[in-house]
Amino acid sequence: MPFPVQPAQQTPKHYGITSPISLAQPKEADLVLTRKLTETLRPFGVFEEELELQRRILVLGKLNTLVKLWIREVSEVKNIPASVIDNVGGKIFTFGSYRLGVHTKGADIDALCVVPRHVERSDFFSSFYEKLKEQEEVKDLRAVEEAFVPVIKLSFDGIEIDILFARLALQAIPENLDLRDDGLLKNLDIRCIRSLNGCRVTDEILHLVPNIENFRLTLRAIKMWAKRHNIYSNILGFLGGVSWAMLVARTCQLYPNAVASTLVHKFFLVFSKWEWPNPVLLKQPEDCNLNLPVWDPRVTPSDRYHLMPIITPAYPQQNSTYNVSASTRAIMVEEFKRGLAITDEILQNKAEWSKLFEAPNFFQKYKHYIVLLASAQAEKQHLEWVGLVESKIRILVGNLEKNEFITLAHVNPQSFPGPKEGTDKEEFSTMWVIGIVFKKMEGSENLNVDLTFDIQTFTDTVYRQAISSKMFEQDMKITAMHVKRKQLQQLLPKMTIQRSKRKLSSDGLRAMNDGSLDLSVDSDNSMSVPSPTGPSAAKVARAPSPQGSTGTATNTSDLQGKTDPSRGSSLLAGAVDTTKPDSVGTSSNNAPQKGSSPLKRPASPVQHDSEKKAKVDCVQQNPLPSPCLSADPAIKTPASPLENEMSKKAKADELSSPEAESSGETDGQVAVDPAPSVEVVPSEDESKTETELTVNQW
Repeated sequence: MPFPVQPAQQTPKHYGITSPISLAQPKEADLVLTRKLTETLRPFGVFEEELELQRRILVLGKLNTLVKLWIREVSEVKNIPASVIDNVGGKIFTFGSYRLGVHTKGADIDALCVVPRHVERSDFFSSFYEKLKEQEEVKDLRAVEEAFVPVIKLSFDGIEIDILFARLALQAIPENLDLRDDGLLKNLDIRCIRSLNGCRVTDEILHLVPNIENFRLTLRAIKMWAKRHNIYSNILGFLGGVSWAMLVARTCQLYPNAVASTLVHKFFLVFSKWEWPNPVLLKQPEDCNLNLPVWDPRVTPSDRYHLMPIITPAYPQQNSTYNVSASTRAIMVEEFKRGLAITDEILQNKAEWSKLFEAPNFFQKYKHYIVLLASAQAEKQHLEWVGLVESKIRILVGNLEKNEFITLAHVNPQSFPGPKEGTDKEEFSTMWVIGIVFKKMEGSENLNVDLTFDIQTFTDTVYRQAISSKMFEQDMKITAMHVKRKQLQQLLPKMTIQRSKRKLSSDGLRAMNDGSLDLSVDSDNSMSVPSPTGPSAAKVARAPSPQGSTGTATNTSDLQGKTDPSRGSSLLAGAVDTTKPDSVGTSSNNAPQKGSSPLKRPASPVQHDSEKKAKVDCVQQNPLPSPCLSADPAIKTPASPLENEMSKKAKADELSSPEAESSGETDGQVAVDPAPSVEVVPSEDESKTETELTVNQW
């Protein structure tokens, strides 16, 4: 008797490179929590109104029609046969958050203009640019042709749009073109491949998740959480939008039937326990034999040093997190663990979703900070300068991580307006704040840490890049200073300080006019780094606290106004008792002597306009080992009256402050004296300025 034929069992499709962890279906409680999550997210503006969404669709339709018309006109000029012109096509594709369906209110749109082979890139930046200029709805039109990924930026009927360009090796562009086809990359130049990459990655992500709606709601929640916790910034070493999308997509692959409330919890569970640097992959990498560089640590040695690899699913596969450093990874993993603890409480009905999106106060988290200030006198120059400085801050973080006395460097992705100089010249400035954690040294109460080389290397890199890209102007400056937590209360805008959960002292909230900050008060140490073509090296100075009997445990009287010419440096010393938090250090020789003048922080040297061009040409032809140093004669620059007034006010406030008398932290102060400041010129064989920044280990 023959065996009965068993019906073939269809293996359920699974997404990703492994089988799912759980196929469990959602319960009623999960659906309720998902609805609560949606309602919690709504006030944050993560959902766009239907009317606004329709407006975006209408704008993209107009832009797509404009592209088709332009391509027809270019084809006619180039004598393309009429039969080909009728079907030549051309199309606008979208990518990024809009394509993923997770864009927020007022977000811009990332778009890609795809054209056939007879349309050149030069046409895009000439005739298409001119056609856009003719449109009444188009405002703020600008072309960035020399960028790594060339782009035209514009505002179309109030919606910000970035348009990239890709020329395919096709006679015509069909309406149903699938950009995921690897064959489209053949015979393309590298700029077109880069432009196509955004659309190809976005489309792959959407095809690799089991349920797009669950993916979208989860991604909205995770992106909002990351932004609220100051870990959303690719350029500063955290994760950008595409990286967060891939982590959420991997979570969806592992729990294909779960709804958003469960997926958010599983996201934190998976990545708080992920064994980095094992890579996150949404699919097995494929080799298309196009000889394009792909992420492969077996072949490329530099790929082996990536700390948190998240690999894009489209060829050529790349690591989207190459900017991540040891500090930023540690910070993100810690946040994953906190997120897991909070979502555990939410699933047990012990907490609400709002707790997950509570923003921690970055300015109360650390005891020590580095304040970085970038300034320029013209608004356009300032925007370019800020963009360059911000793109290099991760280098400073990397330098600080290598310091043997530093365990963590956390840069806040949010920038703040800088101070007003109080001079006749208008100046634009932007500030970033970096939290620092110092190692606790056993058996040592005092610790002097030299951060000069770390900061100097960073500023050298920025200046060299500015000069090589021919964007450098003489008034572009970088200033770095070390401050303590309590001193940030006087530097930051009032509304920022008020976010603190702690009750701040009454004298802690000194709001500057127009949200600006005062860098002249209560600063332990500062390094004013002049321009690379300036006449003198940067100086760091520190004035003793008016309460000389508290908080300072090192003799500073011998250092008042003295410099060491043989080293070409401005000396700075001081330490605090580290035996317990907020302890008061006592020393018989720590009080400043009466009549001693405080160390002065000189303003950045200003070079005469007649010397500017010759200086820049000299640096370009013969780069110095340290462009921030120069052996030119020093120029004395008097402090501004506003700085003098602020300094006097700060001193008066400190002397009258009850907190200053009892606090264990040293309130070092940068003195700004009406007298001209003195520049110290380094010896010719000196390669860098050495300055000791004093820190409290706690």
